[in-house]
Amino acid sequence: MYVAHLSLADFRSYARVEVPLDPGVTAFVGPNGQGKTNLVEAVGYLATLGSHRVASDAPLVRLGAERAVIRASVVHGDRQQLVELEINPGKANRARINRSSQVRPRDVLGIVRTVLFAPEDLALVKGDPGERRRFLDELITARAPRMAGVRQDYDRVLRQRNTLLKSAALARRHGGRRGAPPGRADSGLGADMSTLDVWDQHLARSGAELLAQRLDLIAALLPLADKAYEQLAPGGGPIGLEYRNSAGETGATTREELYEALLAALADVRGQEIERGVTLVGPHRDDLLLNLGRLPAKGYASHGESWSYALALRLASYDLLRAEGGPGGEPVLVLDDVFAELDARRRDRLAELVAPGEQVLVTAAVDDDVPSVLAGARFTVAGGTVERR
Repeated sequence: MYVAHLSLADFRSYARVEVPLDPGVTAFVGPNGQGKTNLVEAVGYLATLGSHRVASDAPLVRLGAERAVIRASVVHGDRQQLVELEINPGKANRARINRSSQVRPRDVLGIVRTVLFAPEDLALVKGDPGERRRFLDELITARAPRMAGVRQDYDRVLRQRNTLLKSAALARRHGGRRGAPPGRADSGLGADMSTLDVWDQHLARSGAELLAQRLDLIAALLPLADKAYEQLAPGGGPIGLEYRNSAGETGATTREELYEALLAALADVRGQEIERGVTLVGPHRDDLLLNLGRLPAKGYASHGESWSYALALRLASYDLLRAEGGPGGEPVLVLDDVFAELDARRRDRLAELVAPGEQVLVTAAVDDDVPSVLAGARFTVAGGTVERR
């Protein structure tokens, strides 16, 4: 699979740009701040419905414009598809596949798959648990696009449940029905508890599916990540991936067991949740522990080791998606300003490992930042223009 043409309208710094692409390596070269990353960010958005740089859609729309459009022609073997996303901050985004408007944005997931290497990847090792949860969930969705719906269901239920917990916490602090503030006379604690039991079941059901997928992913990813780390830093491992479940070490593995374990854990912390007005158990509170040798990588790994670990996770992701195949085929490799961050040894090893990819998109400030093994098409990006050499 590869992207044959990328078209942007009012996306980031581009009022309009058309970029023809080929299989193999393509490098976008130009000074910082000229829009190189905007191009690969758009490809990544088609794959994940999100940006690796910002948490919301608003910054993706060019200043003064109401919406942004990303359109790409994608080749799968002898078949070609046209996929389009219209980004509408504050409103529902729209999607089209082969010019049909009868699709949801999440229906485009799986048409383009990417594995992204970026300076932000250090947060996988050094950052908060949310960074690692996002890594797992985006990879889960790349493996099985239907999981986008499960993730949305879980997030929706979590918001509803948190709203009820806040209401219950407020009712408790004000003495239930008699002491409720004006306009809240019917928001008694008893009514909240009756509804909360129902939301517990919904949260546990979608949470169990998400947990099962995460655990399966980690089991598949570990040997690939350990191999990739050895390739990048010979003799520096082994590495370990350990899932920390906020529900505790229950030993549950099947979806039904995970469902029952989540229900039990929610019941155990019910009093604390009402006191604090927030859900304390579930996949949104879990973490992926990264170990290097016998020590946790976070806090113990050097800067170079942390880089190697983050790169190993991305390489393992690529190897996993490529091995499993699927409707999206081999993912597009995106290396966003990575080589300037690496020492010579890691630069060369990474370049050698990714060079055989069906399509590799690289951004760099200068030509010398692109290793010679990554020979291919070159574009100069400057002043809002993208020109092929």
